[in-house]
Amino acid sequence: MLIITGHRVSCNCIIKIVFYFSELKAKKVISNTGAVIGKINDLIFSADSKAVVTKLVIQKYHSKNILVIPTTDLIKINRCLVIKSNFVITNLAENELYVDKNLLNKQIIDLKGDKVVRVNDVVIRDKPFLCLLGIDYGWLGMIRWLKIESLVVWLAKAFGLSAHSRFLCWTDVQPLELGRGHVKLKKEEKRLANINPEDLADYLEKTNIKSTTKILDIMESQSAAEVVASLNLNYQSALFHHIPEYKASKIIALMDPDEAVDVLSTLSSRRREKIIKFLNYDKQRELEKLFSLAYTEVGRLITSEFITVKSNDEVKKVIDRIRKETTDFSFLSNIYVINDKNQLVGVFNLHELLLQDFHRPVYKFMIQNVVVVHLTTPEEIALKRMLKYKLSSLPVIDSNKHILGILTFDDVTDEILKKYR
Repeated sequence: MLIITGHRVSCNCIIKIVFYFSELKAKKVISNTGAVIGKINDLIFSADSKAVVTKLVIQKYHSKNILVIPTTDLIKINRCLVIKSNFVITNLAENELYVDKNLLNKQIIDLKGDKVVRVNDVVIRDKPFLCLLGIDYGWLGMIRWLKIESLVVWLAKAFGLSAHSRFLCWTDVQPLELGRGHVKLKKEEKRLANINPEDLADYLEKTNIKSTTKILDIMESQSAAEVVASLNLNYQSALFHHIPEYKASKIIALMDPDEAVDVLSTLSSRRREKIIKFLNYDKQRELEKLFSLAYTEVGRLITSEFITVKSNDEVKKVIDRIRKETTDFSFLSNIYVINDKNQLVGVFNLHELLLQDFHRPVYKFMIQNVVVVHLTTPEEIALKRMLKYKLSSLPVIDSNKHILGILTFDDVTDEILKKYR
């Protein structure tokens, strides 16, 4: 896995490019005495800012045997590679990576462009020393492997289309996942927060847990929580099994309550309790309540992110409460009205609220016939009610008309879709 702070470089700027890895792979390797050794299978380079190519990986002809020799035994590169006849055999060293195995066709994060790109080819320079100059993530990098780059470029120009390679300089590439090395980070990696959480989550799901935790550690807590919430549940569970409890609690505190319960439910009761102990008292009570309701279809989907007001409350007071109490909510469309016994008696939406005079009490414009569901209501029935009455959320009440939580349209549809996939 790699992190890119990447500056795009035009072809005109790269004046010392000698060849691409796609041109070098499978080239014949001979000794200075003319003996055929084999063909290039891969290159090994130092995972640092200089990216010096330290070793050649050679596959012997008519054999699966692999030879790893230092580039100090390389004499020259022309139509074939010429090495010393008395070459030595070596191995991969600490903090070294393979071009093909560890870099090519891998996804990398381009922080400059705030997106994930794919390494299609690698640019190599041989003067003053053999090293990686950068990576090509454009479509020409893929075409080049088919040996038809010249034809495609000619056809593109004939039709007035752009046909340029897209480069990122190696000085802007930071290896994060080393084959047998240590993780190194750059200050610029804080820009990870600019990448869409869903895109970054998709990328992280293809990496190992250790690398994911390193990335989350350098992100702001809120951004990290958004990324974790976008991971699939199995990966979330694996992640929360490995990260320290206090770090897990920071992420849990910023996640939607219903999503937090989903993740915590996959953990052992012992580990779950350890994580919850790091949360503040109100958050603990909130999650404990949701856990107690999580044994019914609807109960598993309930979120506690809703607000209730009294029927005599004036509009100005309601708006002030929304500003103070819902800053961490991920969703709010309706406000529910309760009486002195905390029973649900009405509802109104934000649009209706904003149309009223500041001093008007809510009972004068609230809807009294509230569409509700119960813990025993099947998910399909809840969805039908949302569609019938065009509602984005539904309150879940108990037998005493007390609100237990709300269901959102997104949560219900996501759960139903899972059943039929």
